Amino acid sequence: MAYERAEIVAGAAILAVAAGFALYAVRGSGVVGEPDSYPLTASFRSVEGVSVGTDVRLAGVKVGTVTDLALNPQTYFADATISMRKDVALPTDSTILISSEGLLGGTFVEVQPGGAEDMLEPGGEIEDTQGAVSLITLLMKFAGGGGDGSAPEAETAVP
Repeated sequence: MAYERAEIVAGAAILAVAAGFALYAVRGSGVVGEPDSYPLTASFRSVEGVSVGTDVRLAGVKVGTVTDLALNPQTYFADATISMRKDVALPTDSTILISSEGLLGGTFVEVQPGGAEDMLEPGGEIEDTQGAVSLITLLMKFAGGGGDGSAPEAETAVP
């Protein structure tokens, strides 16, 4: 009888922990919108490394989440929808860009507030965007030695 009671308590504890992990995963994934948030949109030339659930940061602090990504068939840009915390009001001339945490780090979306007095309304669009920069492209430009794609000429020593 004591073994049955102990097994029931252990099983209930395991189920409670599993439910806690599931709730944490759903909230952290960004699939379910934050209740105290508002949507904003932005169009990027490239959203390489960004997916639904990617952090949106301002001054290094998480202030939102990417909630949707879709290709715009007219402009061939990636339209992103982000969910911003209600307590963070952004000026209409703010900038949004895709940044990297380092050479091997992850990607996040960074918001840089502007100086306008008018604030973006829920559903508004951030027009000043900068897409992802490909590290391989930058390395190829650097290794090529110049903008024309030719290799640099070797210097000859004068005797």
